[in-house]
Amino acid sequence: MTRSYFFCYSVAANLFLADNIGSTVSANSIGNTLVNEGLLEESVRKTAPSSHTIQAYVGALLESYIFYEVKRFDIKGKEYLRTLGKYYIADIGLRNYLLGFRDRDTGHILENIVYFELLRRGYDVAIGKIDNAEIDFIATNAQEKLYVQVTESMTSENVRRRELAPLQKVRDNYEKMILSLDPGLETSFEGIRSRNLIDWLIAE
Repeated sequence: MTRSYFFCYSVAANLFLADNIGSTVSANSIGNTLVNEGLLEESVRKTAPSSHTIQAYVGALLESYIFYEVKRFDIKGKEYLRTLGKYYIADIGLRNYLLGFRDRDTGHILENIVYFELLRRGYDVAIGKIDNAEIDFIATNAQEKLYVQVTESMTSENVRRRELAPLQKVRDNYEKMILSLDPGLETSFEGIRSRNLIDWLIAE
């Protein structure tokens, strides 16, 4: 493959991942989106690149530490899953540079911040899958395990039900918490802590 093709695919994959931080993605979905949304130059390709090609370019972005991949972990099956991981960008400022500043995707941006803070605190981080529900992060180290949900606000009853439901399915006794910019009036729901995200960030 020529150098111009390599550059085009790399830039396109970079833009796609930057636009989809915190979303589950696959190599096929990346390739199809690159074609459907015109992110590849006409002279390069009109059909979706192979999964192998996409994985190679994503791998290069991971090796460059521009993006970090987070695997999914089946809580009941107690095993890592091979598909539909998530990607987080090393610097939100870089994302703004690539995509332009947008007053949306606040929830995914907050997830991105929490992910890197968990890494900074020495945790190994995975996405939790339990039945058909998802927990944003399972953070583990030698001493403890945390189940973490991240959302912009907990003031809405619908949001509270949505964020609590996956955590309520987990039957072990490890700490479970929801981080948000507005936790509402309650600080605990059936033993699940609701914490202000900013307070949590500056706590250590």
